[in-house]
Amino acid sequence: MSKFDYDGPILEIDKLSISFFTRLREIPAVMDFSVTVQPGEAVGLVGESGCGKSTVALGVMQDLGKNGRVVGGSIKFKGRDLAEMSAEELRDVRGNEIAMIYQEPMASLNPAMKIGRQLIEVPIIHEGISEKEAQQRALQVVTDVKLPDPARILNSYPHQLSGGQQQRIVIAMALMSKPALLILDEPTTALDVTVEAAIVELVRDLGKKYGTSMLFISHNLGLVLETCDRICVMYSGEAVERGSIEDVFDEMQHPYTQALFRSIPLPGADKNARPLVAIPGNFPLPHERPNGCNFGPRCDYFEAGRCDQSEIAMVNVAGNDRHATRCLKHAEIDWNAPITLGEQKEKGEIGKVVLKMDNLKKYYEVSANALFGGSNKKVVKANETLSFEARESETLAIVGESGCGKSTFAKVLMGLETATDGEILLDNQSIGNTPIADRETKTVADVQMVFQNPFDTLNPSMTVGRQIIRALEIFKIGNSEAERRERMLELLDLVKLPRAFADRMPRQLSGGQKQRVGIARAFSGGARIVVADEPVSALDVSVQAAVTDLLMEIQRNEKTTLLFISHDLSIVRYLSDRVMVMYLGHVVELGTTEQVFSPPYHPYTEALLSAVPIADTSIEKKHIVLEGDIPSAMNPPSGCPFQTRCGWKSQVPGGLCEKEVPPVRILEDNHQVKCHLSDEKLAKMEPVIKIAAE
Repeated sequence: MSKFDYDGPILEIDKLSISFFTRLREIPAVMDFSVTVQPGEAVGLVGESGCGKSTVALGVMQDLGKNGRVVGGSIKFKGRDLAEMSAEELRDVRGNEIAMIYQEPMASLNPAMKIGRQLIEVPIIHEGISEKEAQQRALQVVTDVKLPDPARILNSYPHQLSGGQQQRIVIAMALMSKPALLILDEPTTALDVTVEAAIVELVRDLGKKYGTSMLFISHNLGLVLETCDRICVMYSGEAVERGSIEDVFDEMQHPYTQALFRSIPLPGADKNARPLVAIPGNFPLPHERPNGCNFGPRCDYFEAGRCDQSEIAMVNVAGNDRHATRCLKHAEIDWNAPITLGEQKEKGEIGKVVLKMDNLKKYYEVSANALFGGSNKKVVKANETLSFEARESETLAIVGESGCGKSTFAKVLMGLETATDGEILLDNQSIGNTPIADRETKTVADVQMVFQNPFDTLNPSMTVGRQIIRALEIFKIGNSEAERRERMLELLDLVKLPRAFADRMPRQLSGGQKQRVGIARAFSGGARIVVADEPVSALDVSVQAAVTDLLMEIQRNEKTTLLFISHDLSIVRYLSDRVMVMYLGHVVELGTTEQVFSPPYHPYTEALLSAVPIADTSIEKKHIVLEGDIPSAMNPPSGCPFQTRCGWKSQVPGGLCEKEVPPVRILEDNHQVKCHLSDEKLAKMEPVIKIAAE
């Protein structure tokens, strides 16, 4: 049978159970899991980390390692049980008929081998075709994944490509043998939102072109909405709801699905009037799952004596044969009942200017050929003439893709780097040229940072309490060890961690708990300004809501100025008062959240907004995919930094965009845009995000 002669389901997982065996016990990772993928269909697998999504994918690839085993149920590919195949048959199916794309592109690429060589290996080994034919196919797939100058790319090594380009190569590699099933495991997590949008569109188009079926693993509901036909929601090793995108998004029938949607910032959420609702409690560990429903202890509708009695099976939702839920009470719950609002918060009064940046520049000098000590020097212009003010109790969001200079500016503010030119004033005192070692203790305590990855910022060999007390010692807070210990316990209360955590080691904490310790430490010296660098991007959706809410609450109480660095515009829209959009070291737009999220936009802001996946079926978005990659800061384009990727450039006469850096224009109410477009053109811009009429 040729690989295209099959018309039943491509993948049929039936009552699958997978366990991992340790010396002490069997740990059930996946239980009673069923999902079907039809030909040409894309199914999204959604859930928090640790719910078993990737274990299912590894089960399909028959790659569970030494201590993982399928202990129940079956996985059929085109009607054949994978468990019954010989090693040789499996080898033939893997990579040839089932291909997998991982989260980290470099995990799939050989750093010492040219791209072209890596691509042609696949069909030569699996299909025995000639090298010439394989090369033609490689050229074709690299063109299909929309990479510029395919011949040059085939002749490059992986390190010569950007992250987005590497991921496209991995997709091209997966497509080389025209697989029937493509498994994508969080393929865009490490990428910028604009690159992610392009990759997602690419995957969707290629699925149609090649007729490939897809299993798309993600924790981002918006992404699943944009790429998939059907969705399966997982919680703690089990499927809890399955159905078409419309069924699950608009007529959800499981309390966990509902809780997930309430914890993500959809348009209309507001940090004061309509705060996000975090899911209470914590995810159960595999050996500590409760009796009955796994979600029971965290569920609003839990009924003792009923939900905690016996295993709960998946049941079909009445009137819909392909929509199923694992909830005993789904027919009794009023799913349209208005959400019980979290307590409404008073908006903190925005006070006087605390931080002022005036024409800040930060250049780095690098030798053009650093490896071989070449004498040519090149300048990397990481920040170009940054000017803005931030006030007490205000949240100023700084958005842009990687390489736009967000983190460089944060380093200069923190004193880890010094400014090349311009000034940073903290309470009217200049600090831009004072490195951190020379700053007064109070200044160091006043400007603190919460980092993206909570795992990297805590000392693994020191208890949580000791790490916070250490910060209090450095900031000279408290006159005795007893006073500092009391203050440390108060800080744990502030970030809503049990006081008993003071004696725990970081490894005993979850990601969200570690991030809370990081926040407690940042606020230990009574910080005036906290720079939060992507503080929730490494956390699960439900934990993000709790950590975001916590930051807001502390800010209200402490009157802190929060500089929130992020590329997630949904969270930015939810929590910021003002937004600064950066591109290649320049501030291209600056205004209140309302101004930045509604037209007129800078063309780059417009593209950023269009790229954000929104988990709401009633939203219509203008579709803009940016061409090409971000230019290098070592070799920026002439004129406007964005002109090489701008869709509006043709609307500006006389090639002005290529010749001159645009001046900063002040539109109404101090809304700043750095663009050559005329006032008439800006006035005619349409909104990117519209709520569709019912």
